[in-house]
Amino acid sequence: MTLSSCKNNQETTSTQPNIVFIMSDDHAYQAISAYGHGLNNTPNIDRIAKEGAIFNKGFVNNSICAPSRAAILTGKHSFKNGKVDNLQPFNWNQDNFAKALQKNGYQTALVGKIHLDGLPQGFDYSNVLPGQGQYYSPDFIENGVKKTYPGYVTHVTTDIALDWLKNKREKDKPFLLMYHQKAPHRTWMPEEKYFTLLDSVNFEPPANFFDDYEDRPAAASQEMSIFKDMDLVYDLKMLDKDGDIKTKYRGMFQRKYDRMTDEQKAAWDAYYDPIIEDFKSQNLEGRELAAWKYNRYMHDYLRVIQSVDDGVGQVLDYLKENGLEENTIVVYTSDQGFYLGEHGWFDKRFMYEESFRTPILMKYPKEIKPGTVIDELVQNIDFAPTFLDYAGVEIDESIQGESLRDLVKGEASEWRNAIYYTFYEYPAEHKVKRHYGVRTNRYKLIHFYYDIDKWELYDLEKDPSEMHNVYNDPAYASIKEDMHKQLERMRVKYGDSDALNEEHLNRYLKAKNITH
Repeated sequence: MTLSSCKNNQETTSTQPNIVFIMSDDHAYQAISAYGHGLNNTPNIDRIAKEGAIFNKGFVNNSICAPSRAAILTGKHSFKNGKVDNLQPFNWNQDNFAKALQKNGYQTALVGKIHLDGLPQGFDYSNVLPGQGQYYSPDFIENGVKKTYPGYVTHVTTDIALDWLKNKREKDKPFLLMYHQKAPHRTWMPEEKYFTLLDSVNFEPPANFFDDYEDRPAAASQEMSIFKDMDLVYDLKMLDKDGDIKTKYRGMFQRKYDRMTDEQKAAWDAYYDPIIEDFKSQNLEGRELAAWKYNRYMHDYLRVIQSVDDGVGQVLDYLKENGLEENTIVVYTSDQGFYLGEHGWFDKRFMYEESFRTPILMKYPKEIKPGTVIDELVQNIDFAPTFLDYAGVEIDESIQGESLRDLVKGEASEWRNAIYYTFYEYPAEHKVKRHYGVRTNRYKLIHFYYDIDKWELYDLEKDPSEMHNVYNDPAYASIKEDMHKQLERMRVKYGDSDALNEEHLNRYLKAKNITH
Protein backbone atom coordinates (compact mmCIF):
# COMPACT_ATOMS: atom_id res chain seq x y z
CA MET A 1 0.00 0.00 0.00
CA THR A 2 1.38 3.36 -1.03
CA LEU A 3 1.63 5.85 1.78
CA SER A 4 1.97 9.60 1.68
CA SER A 5 2.49 12.21 4.37
CA CYS A 6 -0.34 14.64 5.16
CA LYS A 7 0.44 18.30 5.62
CA ASN A 8 -0.46 20.18 8.80
CA ASN A 9 -0.51 17.28 11.22
CA GLN A 10 2.01 14.88 9.71
CA GLU A 11 -0.43 12.00 10.17
CA THR A 12 0.33 9.22 7.73
CA THR A 13 -2.58 8.14 5.59
CA SER A 14 -3.17 5.88 2.62
CA THR A 15 -3.72 7.31 -0.84
CA GLN A 16 -7.10 5.60 -0.61
CA PRO A 17 -9.54 8.23 0.67
CA ASN A 18 -10.95 8.17 4.16
CA ILE A 19 -14.76 8.19 4.31
CA VAL A 20 -16.92 9.92 6.90
CA PHE A 21 -20.57 9.09 6.28
CA ILE A 22 -22.82 11.30 8.43
CA MET A 23 -26.48 10.36 8.60
CA SER A 24 -29.28 11.78 10.70
CA ASP A 25 -32.75 10.33 11.09
CA ASP A 26 -35.79 11.97 9.47
CA HIS A 27 -33.93 15.15 8.52
CA ALA A 28 -36.06 16.93 5.91
CA TYR A 29 -34.12 18.66 3.14
CA GLN A 30 -36.37 21.67 3.81
CA ALA A 31 -34.62 22.01 7.20
CA ILE A 32 -31.09 22.41 5.80
CA SER A 33 -30.40 26.04 5.02
CA ALA A 34 -28.24 25.18 1.98
CA TYR A 35 -31.47 24.10 0.26
CA GLY A 36 -32.87 27.60 0.61
CA HIS A 37 -36.21 27.10 2.36
CA GLY A 38 -35.45 29.64 5.08
CA LEU A 39 -36.75 27.64 8.05
CA ASN A 40 -33.49 27.44 10.01
CA ASN A 41 -29.75 27.90 9.80
CA THR A 42 -27.37 24.92 9.55
CA PRO A 43 -23.95 26.51 8.91
CA ASN A 44 -21.87 23.39 9.46
CA ILE A 45 -23.91 21.07 7.26
CA ASP A 46 -23.91 23.89 4.69
CA ARG A 47 -20.09 23.84 4.75
CA ILE A 48 -20.18 20.46 3.03
CA ALA A 49 -22.21 21.90 0.15
CA LYS A 50 -20.08 25.06 -0.04
CA GLU A 51 -16.85 23.06 -0.14
CA GLY A 52 -18.26 20.29 -2.32
CA ALA A 53 -21.56 19.28 -3.91
CA ILE A 54 -25.25 19.56 -3.14
CA PHE A 55 -27.72 17.10 -4.67
CA ASN A 56 -31.12 18.57 -5.54
CA LYS A 57 -32.66 15.27 -6.57
CA GLY A 58 -31.49 12.76 -3.97
CA PHE A 59 -34.07 10.08 -3.15
CA VAL A 60 -34.50 6.92 -1.09
CA ASN A 61 -35.71 3.51 -2.21
CA ASN A 62 -38.13 2.93 0.69
CA SER A 63 -38.94 5.82 3.02
CA ILE A 64 -38.69 4.21 6.42
CA CYS A 65 -35.74 3.93 8.82
CA ALA A 66 -34.39 0.38 8.83
CA PRO A 67 -35.01 -0.49 5.15
CA SER A 68 -33.27 2.71 4.07
CA ARG A 69 -30.22 1.85 6.17
CA ALA A 70 -30.13 -1.67 4.77
CA ALA A 71 -30.25 -0.25 1.23
CA ILE A 72 -27.36 2.10 2.00
CA LEU A 73 -25.19 -0.69 3.38
CA THR A 74 -25.91 -3.19 0.62
CA GLY A 75 -26.50 -0.96 -2.40
CA LYS A 76 -29.65 -2.98 -3.11
CA HIS A 77 -33.38 -2.37 -3.09
CA SER A 78 -35.39 -3.73 -0.17
CA PHE A 79 -36.78 -6.70 -2.09
CA LYS A 80 -33.18 -7.79 -2.80
CA ASN A 81 -31.57 -7.29 0.62
CA GLY A 82 -34.63 -8.65 2.47
CA LYS A 83 -35.19 -5.70 4.80
CA VAL A 84 -38.55 -4.53 3.48
CA ASP A 85 -39.89 -2.94 6.68
CA ASN A 86 -38.96 -2.16 10.27
CA LEU A 87 -40.22 -5.53 11.47
CA GLN A 88 -38.33 -8.04 9.33
CA PRO A 89 -34.87 -9.05 10.61
CA PHE A 90 -31.84 -7.83 8.69
CA ASN A 91 -29.40 -10.46 7.51
CA TRP A 92 -25.98 -9.15 8.57
CA ASN A 93 -24.34 -12.17 6.91
CA GLN A 94 -24.92 -10.70 3.45
CA ASP A 95 -22.32 -8.49 1.80
CA ASN A 96 -22.18 -4.79 2.59
CA PHE A 97 -19.79 -2.07 1.49
CA ALA A 98 -18.16 -1.80 4.94
CA LYS A 99 -17.18 -5.48 4.75
CA ALA A 100 -15.64 -4.92 1.33
CA LEU A 101 -13.65 -1.91 2.54
CA GLN A 102 -12.57 -3.80 5.64
CA LYS A 103 -11.24 -6.65 3.50
CA ASN A 104 -9.26 -4.13 1.46
CA GLY A 105 -7.30 -2.47 4.23
CA TYR A 106 -9.80 -0.03 5.72
CA GLN A 107 -10.38 0.37 9.42
CA THR A 108 -14.11 0.70 9.94
CA ALA A 109 -16.39 2.09 12.66
CA LEU A 110 -20.14 2.49 13.12
CA VAL A 111 -21.34 4.94 15.78
CA GLY A 112 -24.90 5.95 16.70
CA LYS A 113 -28.23 4.84 15.29
CA ILE A 114 -28.39 1.90 12.90
CA HIS A 115 -31.82 0.42 13.76
CA LEU A 116 -30.81 -3.00 12.45
CA ASP A 117 -30.87 -5.70 15.13
CA GLY A 118 -27.85 -7.91 15.71
CA LEU A 119 -24.13 -7.25 16.04
CA PRO A 120 -23.05 -5.09 13.10
CA GLN A 121 -20.79 -6.89 10.63
CA GLY A 122 -18.10 -5.16 8.62
CA PHE A 123 -16.92 -2.93 11.46
CA ASP A 124 -13.79 -3.14 13.59
CA TYR A 125 -15.59 -0.97 16.12
CA SER A 126 -19.30 -0.42 16.71
CA ASN A 127 -21.07 1.58 19.40
CA VAL A 128 -24.72 1.84 18.46
CA LEU A 129 -28.08 2.79 19.89
CA PRO A 130 -30.46 -0.10 20.52
CA GLY A 131 -33.60 0.38 18.41
CA GLN A 132 -34.68 4.01 18.16
CA GLY A 133 -32.48 5.16 21.05
CA GLN A 134 -33.24 7.79 23.70
CA TYR A 135 -32.54 11.53 23.71
CA TYR A 136 -31.49 11.68 27.38
CA SER A 137 -29.20 9.23 29.25
CA PRO A 138 -29.04 7.02 26.14
CA ASP A 139 -28.07 3.36 26.11
CA PHE A 140 -25.42 2.27 23.61
CA ILE A 141 -24.15 -1.16 22.65
CA GLU A 142 -20.36 -1.06 22.30
CA ASN A 143 -19.08 -4.09 20.39
CA GLY A 144 -22.00 -6.09 21.79
CA VAL A 145 -21.89 -4.75 25.38
CA LYS A 146 -24.69 -2.48 26.59
CA LYS A 147 -23.86 0.69 28.54
CA THR A 148 -25.79 3.81 29.59
CA TYR A 149 -24.13 7.18 28.96
CA PRO A 150 -24.98 10.34 30.86
CA GLY A 151 -25.93 13.37 28.82
CA TYR A 152 -27.68 14.20 25.58
CA VAL A 153 -27.66 11.63 22.78
CA THR A 154 -26.48 13.94 19.99
CA HIS A 155 -23.41 15.02 21.98
CA VAL A 156 -22.72 11.50 23.21
CA THR A 157 -22.78 10.17 19.64
CA THR A 158 -20.41 12.91 18.49
CA ASP A 159 -18.06 12.33 21.43
CA ILE A 160 -17.89 8.60 20.69
CA ALA A 161 -17.18 9.29 17.02
CA LEU A 162 -14.44 11.79 17.84
CA ASP A 163 -12.93 9.47 20.44
CA TRP A 164 -12.65 6.75 17.80
CA LEU A 165 -11.04 9.14 15.34
CA LYS A 166 -8.58 10.45 17.92
CA ASN A 167 -7.77 7.43 20.04
CA LYS A 168 -9.01 4.09 18.71
CA ARG A 169 -8.16 3.88 15.03
CA GLU A 170 -4.78 2.98 13.60
CA LYS A 171 -3.35 6.12 12.03
CA ASP A 172 -1.61 4.34 9.17
CA LYS A 173 -4.78 2.92 7.63
CA PRO A 174 -7.55 4.53 5.61
CA PHE A 175 -10.78 4.63 7.57
CA LEU A 176 -14.54 4.49 7.20
CA LEU A 177 -16.55 6.19 9.94
CA MET A 178 -20.33 5.86 9.79
CA TYR A 179 -21.50 8.55 12.22
CA HIS A 180 -25.28 8.33 12.68
CA GLN A 181 -27.41 10.65 14.79
CA LYS A 182 -30.79 9.75 16.32
CA ALA A 183 -32.06 13.29 15.84
CA PRO A 184 -34.29 14.65 14.46
CA HIS A 185 -36.37 11.50 14.94
CA ARG A 186 -39.59 11.72 16.93
CA THR A 187 -40.07 12.81 19.80
CA TRP A 188 -37.84 15.82 19.09
CA MET A 189 -36.52 16.46 22.61
CA PRO A 190 -34.09 19.40 22.43
CA GLU A 191 -31.10 20.02 24.65
CA GLU A 192 -31.25 22.85 27.18
CA LYS A 193 -28.92 25.01 25.09
CA TYR A 194 -31.59 25.32 22.40
CA PHE A 195 -34.83 25.42 24.39
CA THR A 196 -35.53 29.02 23.35
CA LEU A 197 -34.17 28.86 19.80
CA LEU A 198 -36.73 30.27 17.33
CA ASP A 199 -39.13 31.21 20.17
CA SER A 200 -39.87 34.50 18.46
CA VAL A 201 -40.67 32.82 15.13
CA ASN A 202 -44.26 32.03 14.17
CA PHE A 203 -44.17 29.48 11.38
CA GLU A 204 -46.88 29.73 8.73
CA PRO A 205 -48.18 26.27 7.77
CA PRO A 206 -47.55 25.20 4.16
CA ALA A 207 -50.19 26.18 1.61
CA ASN A 208 -51.51 22.59 1.45
CA PHE A 209 -51.61 22.09 5.23
CA PHE A 210 -55.38 21.60 5.06
CA ASP A 211 -55.26 19.32 2.02
CA ASP A 212 -58.61 17.64 1.25
CA TYR A 213 -56.90 14.69 -0.56
CA GLU A 214 -59.27 14.82 -3.53
CA ASP A 215 -58.85 11.73 -5.77
CA ARG A 216 -56.09 10.47 -3.43
CA PRO A 217 -57.74 7.91 -1.11
CA ALA A 218 -54.43 6.54 0.21
CA ALA A 219 -53.41 10.03 1.29
CA ALA A 220 -56.80 10.51 2.93
CA SER A 221 -56.60 7.30 4.99
CA GLN A 222 -53.20 7.89 6.64
CA GLU A 223 -52.80 8.53 10.38
CA MET A 224 -49.94 11.03 10.40
CA SER A 225 -51.89 14.26 10.53
CA ILE A 226 -50.40 16.98 12.72
CA PHE A 227 -53.90 18.13 13.67
CA LYS A 228 -55.55 14.73 14.25
CA ASP A 229 -52.75 12.30 15.10
CA MET A 230 -49.95 14.25 16.76
CA ASP A 231 -50.03 13.41 20.49
CA LEU A 232 -50.13 16.44 22.79
CA VAL A 233 -47.84 14.83 25.36
CA TYR A 234 -45.70 12.33 23.46
CA ASP A 235 -44.99 14.66 20.54
CA LEU A 236 -45.63 18.14 21.87
CA LYS A 237 -44.34 17.82 25.48
CA MET A 238 -47.56 18.84 27.27
CA LEU A 239 -46.74 16.63 30.27
CA ASP A 240 -48.67 18.59 32.88
CA LYS A 241 -47.97 17.74 36.52
CA ASP A 242 -51.63 17.42 37.52
CA GLY A 243 -52.33 14.94 34.71
CA ASP A 244 -55.23 16.84 33.14
CA ILE A 245 -53.92 16.22 29.63
CA LYS A 246 -54.58 12.53 29.11
CA THR A 247 -53.38 11.11 25.80
CA LYS A 248 -52.72 7.72 24.26
CA TYR A 249 -48.94 7.97 24.57
CA ARG A 250 -48.59 10.00 27.77
CA GLY A 251 -46.99 7.10 29.63
CA MET A 252 -44.43 6.56 26.90
CA PHE A 253 -43.30 10.16 27.09
CA GLN A 254 -43.26 10.04 30.90
CA ARG A 255 -40.67 7.26 30.64
CA LYS A 256 -38.54 9.38 28.32
CA TYR A 257 -38.80 12.32 30.71
CA ASP A 258 -37.85 10.09 33.64
CA ARG A 259 -34.47 9.31 32.02
CA MET A 260 -33.38 12.86 32.77
CA THR A 261 -31.32 13.79 35.80
CA ASP A 262 -32.89 16.08 38.41
CA GLU A 263 -30.87 18.98 36.99
CA GLN A 264 -32.08 18.25 33.45
CA LYS A 265 -35.69 17.95 34.63
CA ALA A 266 -35.47 21.28 36.42
CA ALA A 267 -34.25 23.02 33.26
CA TRP A 268 -36.88 21.22 31.16
CA ASP A 269 -39.72 22.15 33.51
CA ALA A 270 -38.60 25.77 33.74
CA TYR A 271 -39.06 26.07 29.99
CA TYR A 272 -42.03 23.79 29.23
CA ASP A 273 -44.27 24.30 32.29
CA PRO A 274 -45.25 27.88 31.34
CA ILE A 275 -46.01 26.69 27.78
CA ILE A 276 -48.21 23.91 29.18
CA GLU A 277 -50.14 26.28 31.42
CA ASP A 278 -50.58 28.78 28.62
CA PHE A 279 -51.88 26.03 26.31
CA LYS A 280 -54.37 24.80 28.91
CA SER A 281 -55.69 28.33 29.45
CA GLN A 282 -56.38 28.92 25.74
CA ASN A 283 -58.80 26.03 25.08
CA LEU A 284 -57.83 26.00 21.41
CA GLU A 285 -59.96 24.26 18.80
CA GLY A 286 -60.11 23.72 15.05
CA ARG A 287 -57.63 25.57 12.88
CA GLU A 288 -56.22 27.54 15.81
CA LEU A 289 -55.30 24.28 17.54
CA ALA A 290 -53.86 22.93 14.30
CA ALA A 291 -51.64 26.01 13.86
CA TRP A 292 -50.53 25.82 17.50
CA LYS A 293 -49.59 22.14 17.16
CA TYR A 294 -47.72 22.88 13.93
CA ASN A 295 -45.62 25.56 15.60
CA ARG A 296 -44.84 23.46 18.67
CA TYR A 297 -43.72 20.66 16.34
CA MET A 298 -41.58 22.92 14.16
CA HIS A 299 -39.85 24.61 17.07
CA ASP A 300 -38.75 21.36 18.71
CA TYR A 301 -37.93 19.63 15.43
CA LEU A 302 -35.64 22.45 14.31
CA ARG A 303 -34.03 22.73 17.75
CA VAL A 304 -32.82 19.13 17.77
CA ILE A 305 -31.35 19.68 14.29
CA GLN A 306 -29.25 22.53 15.66
CA SER A 307 -27.44 20.07 17.94
CA VAL A 308 -26.82 17.78 14.98
CA ASP A 309 -25.30 20.70 13.08
CA ASP A 310 -22.99 21.41 16.02
CA GLY A 311 -21.71 17.83 15.90
CA VAL A 312 -21.08 18.04 12.17
CA GLY A 313 -18.99 21.14 12.79
CA GLN A 314 -16.90 19.35 15.43
CA VAL A 315 -16.12 16.49 13.07
CA LEU A 316 -15.30 18.79 10.15
CA ASP A 317 -13.03 20.84 12.40
CA TYR A 318 -11.21 17.71 13.57
CA LEU A 319 -10.53 16.61 10.01
CA LYS A 320 -9.23 20.04 9.06
CA GLU A 321 -7.08 20.54 12.15
CA ASN A 322 -5.48 17.12 11.77
CA GLY A 323 -4.55 17.30 8.11
CA LEU A 324 -7.22 14.83 7.01
CA GLU A 325 -9.54 17.15 5.11
CA GLU A 326 -7.94 16.85 1.67
CA ASN A 327 -8.05 13.05 1.57
CA THR A 328 -11.43 12.49 3.22
CA ILE A 329 -14.80 12.07 1.55
CA VAL A 330 -17.54 13.55 3.75
CA VAL A 331 -21.21 12.86 3.09
CA TYR A 332 -24.19 14.26 4.96
CA THR A 333 -27.58 12.67 4.39
CA SER A 334 -30.70 11.40 6.14
CA ASP A 335 -32.29 7.97 6.06
CA GLN A 336 -35.23 9.63 4.30
CA GLY A 337 -37.09 12.90 4.02
CA PHE A 338 -39.83 14.13 6.35
CA TYR A 339 -43.05 16.14 6.26
CA LEU A 340 -42.94 19.54 7.88
CA GLY A 341 -46.65 20.18 7.55
CA GLU A 342 -46.97 19.53 3.81
CA HIS A 343 -50.37 17.87 3.22
CA GLY A 344 -50.92 18.45 6.96
CA TRP A 345 -48.44 15.74 7.90
CA PHE A 346 -45.46 14.73 9.97
CA ASP A 347 -43.52 11.44 9.43
CA LYS A 348 -42.58 9.94 6.05
CA ARG A 349 -43.39 6.62 4.16
CA PHE A 350 -45.19 8.01 1.13
CA MET A 351 -43.58 8.31 -2.31
CA TYR A 352 -44.75 11.92 -2.35
CA GLU A 353 -41.83 14.25 -2.70
CA GLU A 354 -41.12 15.45 0.86
CA SER A 355 -40.50 11.95 2.25
CA PHE A 356 -39.18 10.33 -0.94
CA ARG A 357 -36.54 13.03 -1.37
CA THR A 358 -33.61 13.17 1.03
CA PRO A 359 -30.77 15.67 1.55
CA ILE A 360 -27.39 14.67 0.14
CA LEU A 361 -24.30 16.85 0.48
CA MET A 362 -20.81 15.57 -0.34
CA LYS A 363 -17.30 16.92 -0.37
CA TYR A 364 -13.93 15.53 -1.40
CA PRO A 365 -11.40 18.28 -2.17
CA LYS A 366 -9.30 16.07 -4.42
CA GLU A 367 -12.10 15.54 -6.94
CA ILE A 368 -15.21 17.63 -6.19
CA LYS A 369 -15.13 21.33 -6.98
CA PRO A 370 -16.59 23.68 -4.35
CA GLY A 371 -20.13 24.78 -5.12
CA THR A 372 -20.97 21.83 -7.37
CA VAL A 373 -24.72 21.40 -7.95
CA ILE A 374 -26.11 18.03 -9.04
CA ASP A 375 -29.59 17.94 -10.57
CA GLU A 376 -29.60 14.34 -11.78
CA LEU A 377 -31.70 11.63 -10.12
CA VAL A 378 -29.65 9.82 -7.47
CA GLN A 379 -30.72 7.33 -4.82
CA ASN A 380 -29.48 5.92 -1.51
CA ILE A 381 -28.51 2.64 -3.20
CA ASP A 382 -25.76 4.69 -4.92
CA PHE A 383 -23.66 5.23 -1.78
CA ALA A 384 -22.21 1.71 -1.61
CA PRO A 385 -20.82 1.61 -5.17
CA THR A 386 -19.61 5.21 -4.83
CA PHE A 387 -17.45 4.43 -1.80
CA LEU A 388 -16.12 1.23 -3.34
CA ASP A 389 -15.26 3.12 -6.52
CA TYR A 390 -13.30 5.77 -4.65
CA ALA A 391 -11.48 3.09 -2.64
CA GLY A 392 -10.51 1.17 -5.77
CA VAL A 393 -12.48 -1.88 -4.64
CA GLU A 394 -14.36 -4.03 -7.14
CA ILE A 395 -18.10 -3.35 -7.21
CA ASP A 396 -19.97 -6.64 -7.05
CA GLU A 397 -22.43 -7.15 -9.90
CA SER A 398 -25.25 -7.74 -7.38
CA ILE A 399 -25.11 -4.08 -6.29
CA GLN A 400 -27.99 -2.19 -7.88
CA GLY A 401 -26.82 1.39 -7.36
CA GLU A 402 -24.45 3.43 -9.51
CA SER A 403 -21.24 5.18 -8.47
CA LEU A 404 -21.63 8.94 -8.16
CA ARG A 405 -17.92 9.56 -8.72
CA ASP A 406 -18.00 10.61 -12.38
CA LEU A 407 -21.26 12.49 -11.82
CA VAL A 408 -19.82 14.81 -9.17
CA LYS A 409 -16.67 15.27 -11.24
CA GLY A 410 -18.78 16.35 -14.20
CA GLU A 411 -17.52 13.43 -16.27
CA ALA A 412 -20.60 11.17 -16.45
CA SER A 413 -21.37 10.56 -20.13
CA GLU A 414 -24.87 9.33 -19.31
CA TRP A 415 -27.06 8.91 -16.26
CA ARG A 416 -30.35 7.26 -15.31
CA ASN A 417 -33.59 8.92 -16.36
CA ALA A 418 -35.85 7.21 -13.79
CA ILE A 419 -35.80 5.83 -10.24
CA TYR A 420 -37.84 3.13 -8.55
CA TYR A 421 -39.57 3.08 -5.15
CA THR A 422 -41.30 0.49 -2.95
CA PHE A 423 -43.07 0.71 0.42
CA TYR A 424 -44.35 -2.37 2.26
CA GLU A 425 -45.09 -1.54 5.91
CA TYR A 426 -48.89 -1.80 6.02
CA PRO A 427 -51.01 -2.58 8.03
CA ALA A 428 -48.89 -0.70 10.52
CA GLU A 429 -48.38 2.55 12.38
CA HIS A 430 -49.55 5.66 10.48
CA LYS A 431 -51.65 3.55 8.09
CA VAL A 432 -49.76 4.39 4.90
CA LYS A 433 -50.86 2.01 2.16
CA ARG A 434 -48.43 -0.29 0.38
CA HIS A 435 -47.24 1.17 -2.89
CA TYR A 436 -44.55 1.24 -5.52
CA GLY A 437 -43.76 3.62 -8.33
CA VAL A 438 -41.39 5.32 -10.71
CA ARG A 439 -40.19 8.92 -10.93
CA THR A 440 -38.58 10.66 -13.87
CA ASN A 441 -37.33 14.23 -13.91
CA ARG A 442 -40.84 15.53 -14.55
CA TYR A 443 -43.42 12.82 -13.81
CA LYS A 444 -44.27 10.38 -11.06
CA LEU A 445 -46.45 7.25 -11.29
CA ILE A 446 -47.56 5.50 -8.09
CA HIS A 447 -49.61 2.34 -7.56
CA PHE A 448 -51.27 1.81 -4.15
CA TYR A 449 -52.24 -1.83 -3.62
CA TYR A 450 -53.03 -4.64 -1.13
CA ASP A 451 -56.45 -3.50 0.17
CA ILE A 452 -56.75 -0.76 -2.46
CA ASP A 453 -56.11 -0.50 -6.19
CA LYS A 454 -55.38 3.11 -7.04
CA TRP A 455 -53.03 4.67 -9.58
CA GLU A 456 -51.75 8.23 -9.28
CA LEU A 457 -49.83 10.31 -11.82
CA TYR A 458 -48.26 13.70 -11.15
CA ASP A 459 -46.78 16.37 -13.37
CA LEU A 460 -44.09 17.67 -11.03
CA GLU A 461 -43.35 20.68 -13.21
CA LYS A 462 -46.92 21.99 -13.09
CA ASP A 463 -47.85 20.49 -9.73
CA PRO A 464 -44.76 20.25 -7.48
CA SER A 465 -46.92 19.87 -4.35
CA GLU A 466 -48.64 16.79 -5.82
CA MET A 467 -52.19 17.98 -5.28
CA HIS A 468 -53.69 16.93 -8.60
CA ASN A 469 -53.80 13.29 -9.67
CA VAL A 470 -53.88 13.40 -13.49
CA TYR A 471 -53.90 9.64 -14.04
CA ASN A 472 -57.34 9.75 -15.71
CA ASP A 473 -56.85 13.09 -17.44
CA PRO A 474 -57.08 12.52 -21.24
CA ALA A 475 -54.43 15.19 -21.77
CA TYR A 476 -51.92 12.90 -20.06
CA ALA A 477 -52.86 9.66 -21.85
CA SER A 478 -49.57 9.34 -23.71
CA ILE A 479 -47.56 10.32 -20.62
CA LYS A 480 -49.44 7.68 -18.59
CA GLU A 481 -48.61 5.02 -21.17
CA ASP A 482 -44.94 6.00 -21.20
CA MET A 483 -44.75 6.01 -17.39
CA HIS A 484 -46.22 2.51 -17.22
CA LYS A 485 -43.50 1.40 -19.62
CA GLN A 486 -40.89 3.13 -17.44
CA LEU A 487 -42.28 1.32 -14.41
CA GLU A 488 -42.04 -2.08 -16.06
CA ARG A 489 -38.48 -1.32 -17.17
CA MET A 490 -37.59 -0.53 -13.58
CA ARG A 491 -39.16 -3.73 -12.26
CA VAL A 492 -37.33 -5.81 -14.84
CA LYS A 493 -34.04 -3.95 -14.32
CA TYR A 494 -34.05 -4.47 -10.56
CA GLY A 495 -35.67 -7.89 -10.53
CA ASP A 496 -38.89 -6.92 -8.76
CA SER A 497 -42.13 -8.69 -9.58
CA ASP A 498 -45.62 -9.28 -8.25
CA ALA A 499 -44.43 -12.67 -7.00
CA LEU A 500 -41.67 -11.07 -4.98
CA ASN A 501 -44.08 -8.48 -3.59
CA GLU A 502 -46.48 -11.24 -2.55
CA GLU A 503 -43.68 -13.20 -0.89
CA HIS A 504 -42.67 -10.26 1.27
CA LEU A 505 -46.30 -9.42 1.96
CA ASN A 506 -47.04 -12.91 3.25
CA ARG A 507 -43.91 -12.88 5.42
CA TYR A 508 -44.96 -9.56 6.95
CA LEU A 509 -48.54 -10.66 7.58
CA LYS A 510 -47.39 -13.90 9.21
CA ALA A 511 -45.13 -11.97 11.57
CA LYS A 512 -47.98 -9.61 12.46
CA ASN A 513 -50.44 -12.51 12.80
CA ILE A 514 -52.75 -10.94 10.22
CA THR A 515 -54.88 -12.99 7.84
CA HIS A 516 -54.72 -11.81 4.22
